[in-house]
Amino acid sequence: MPKLRNTLLFFCFVFFSEASVHEYNGQKFVSKGNAFVVHGGSEGIYSSFADTHNVTAIAGDSFVRLEKITFRRPKESSNFSSHSIQAIVFEVEDREAIGGSAYGGQRAVCCTADLAKLGVCSEGEIIHRPSTKNPGWPKVFGVSFSEDDEVTTLPLKSIQITKTGMYNLYFIHCDLNLKDLTVEGKTVWKNPTGYLPGRMAPLMNFYGFMSLAFVILGIFWFLQYARFWREVLPLQNCITLVITLGMLEMALWYFDYAEFNDSGTRPVGITMWAVTLNTIKRTIARIIILMVSMGYGVVRPTLGGLTSKVTMLGATFFLASEILELVENVGAVSDLSGKARLFLVLPVAILDAFFILWIFTSLSSTLNKLQARRMVAKLDIYRKFTNALAVAVIVSVGWICYEIYFKANDVYNEQWQNAWIIPAFWQILSFSLLCVICVLWAPSQNSTRYGYSGEANEDFDKDDTNLTLIKPSPTPSKEFRTAPETRTVQGSNGASSNGDLEEDKTE
Repeated sequence: MPKLRNTLLFFCFVFFSEASVHEYNGQKFVSKGNAFVVHGGSEGIYSSFADTHNVTAIAGDSFVRLEKITFRRPKESSNFSSHSIQAIVFEVEDREAIGGSAYGGQRAVCCTADLAKLGVCSEGEIIHRPSTKNPGWPKVFGVSFSEDDEVTTLPLKSIQITKTGMYNLYFIHCDLNLKDLTVEGKTVWKNPTGYLPGRMAPLMNFYGFMSLAFVILGIFWFLQYARFWREVLPLQNCITLVITLGMLEMALWYFDYAEFNDSGTRPVGITMWAVTLNTIKRTIARIIILMVSMGYGVVRPTLGGLTSKVTMLGATFFLASEILELVENVGAVSDLSGKARLFLVLPVAILDAFFILWIFTSLSSTLNKLQARRMVAKLDIYRKFTNALAVAVIVSVGWICYEIYFKANDVYNEQWQNAWIIPAFWQILSFSLLCVICVLWAPSQNSTRYGYSGEANEDFDKDDTNLTLIKPSPTPSKEFRTAPETRTVQGSNGASSNGDLEEDKTE
């Protein structure tokens, strides 16, 4: 069909396989236009290091190797010899060299009778022309069935990569009589530094640096925690949990990619643990930010009637995120269609939006109450927290717009070398926000002054929106209570002034 080539490339580039050792376990050929196709893989590969001794298959070489590629047909369809079944390997820049059309008509992958009459190809074969940019490309290998053969095997082929690019492999045949044909075997894709796919390779070093960053943050936080452990607030215990999960997650991601790079297959166990820790950390971080926005641990001792709602939102977010992350990192991503991915991404995006809306609504209410009660120190820390969140949200929206632009203008993934920046950015943003929270709520000798102080905050137990069931107390705040009767000569102004000075000293 006219858009066959572009359709194949779209699925190939957007959803690439997650392993540099691609295994085929009886995949069936699917009809695409006038051809029958199995997508064998797509990866960004860097060019081989210079080899002065002209020795292949050593460390530093990049290659694509086809091993034990076997095609199998049913016994009832084995009473005839077939046309060639071909494996074609090409770089994205050579996509126009695949397929053709007669007299400007519909573009086809398989050679038609009209094209055969023009002498440009042989009927029943794949249409391909030599690349004008890469001499010797695309690489095409073929094998056919003899009469009564049920199985035919492609000889071992190893293709050395001498130019950096996005390479693609397809198994294609044009024989209408080859029904229920399947492919078995494996292909090995290797970069100069290992088996890690090209656009994932920078992430291994990135997660190494992120592990170091979390260690440095952890040292700062745990030293403060150990020093002032008697003054620690419940909120600070939650922050400690997030830092610990972050350290474990970054270490697991690093070892996941390192093992992937060494063996060529992704370790399912490590990947699942990394994905689960990532989801747990993200969920807890969102719940903590929401709880802080509501004033938990600072201006109210509990969330009251909101506890069940916050728990339900967190559990739903965890479930949706876990499914999405498992499918993207553990499952076969190349088998996931655009609609299927959208089906998984959309719930997470909606829940994130709900978190943001609830967080800023709660922050607005808490800030208004702090200002009305003239709690200067707490108001200052909440304003800084609000500013940090606002910057994070604005930057996130801007980055999402950039992602949309990036993907819309890179349909064939020719910018694969920069693709790692997109997931890396989100890790950096969340880490930066965590650092801000750690600075604002670091354990110190004055930690309890920023925490809930009984009678001083009882008015906060009643929300303006009636979201809690706790009734307010008429008792005034300690921080702004008038002086004892024995010191009434100071007047109300003197008492307020002293209270504000005490708040300012703790900042």
